[in-house]
Amino acid sequence: MFEGPLQDLIDEFSRLPGVGPKSAQRIAFHLLQTEPDDIDRLRAALEAVRDGVTFCRICNNVSREEVCRICADSGRDKSLVCVVEDAKDIQVIERTGEFSGRYHVLGGALDPLANIGPKDLAIASLLQRIGGVQPDLADEEIPEIAEVILATDPDTEGEATASYIARLLKDFPELTVSRLASGMPLGGDLEFVDELTLSRALSGRLKL
Repeated sequence: MFEGPLQDLIDEFSRLPGVGPKSAQRIAFHLLQTEPDDIDRLRAALEAVRDGVTFCRICNNVSREEVCRICADSGRDKSLVCVVEDAKDIQVIERTGEFSGRYHVLGGALDPLANIGPKDLAIASLLQRIGGVQPDLADEEIPEIAEVILATDPDTEGEATASYIARLLKDFPELTVSRLASGMPLGGDLEFVDELTLSRALSGRLKL
């Protein structure tokens, strides 16, 4: 244990996800040897995140403005919505260059063990978007959503969340609801694929 501000800094770093006591200690000692100007820039960046970051009122994505750049983009297909768990998932999909619609960020996944239920996620606002209740861009008509792609993680919580939302969306008969395909990774070896992954690959096989 160290004394004073150094130990306080180590304790704060230890609270960050993926940062253990040893890593927190290394970061703290690195900052001790850092130039004051660099520390000032770090402090300014943290303050900017605290004071200058908000959430898009349409899709719940992280944004600097009331509406994020994706929702504000007139070139996007407003009839297509991809539902993801977290804002960081958007960046992964965007890098593929294959999706031209909008997103909806839930803010997590259903997890009864962690006391995360439907009311803790942005599911109600998703239903409002699909139902045409939620306002869109200023001076523009509310778009009619034709398809919702459920892109939650393929784990227990993500599958439960996707199933729950899919049941809710059955109340919209004209709406197409799809799920991201899952199966064998590109370049994978069939010998080392587990049964669940192989089962999904077979059920989601492509017709050539």
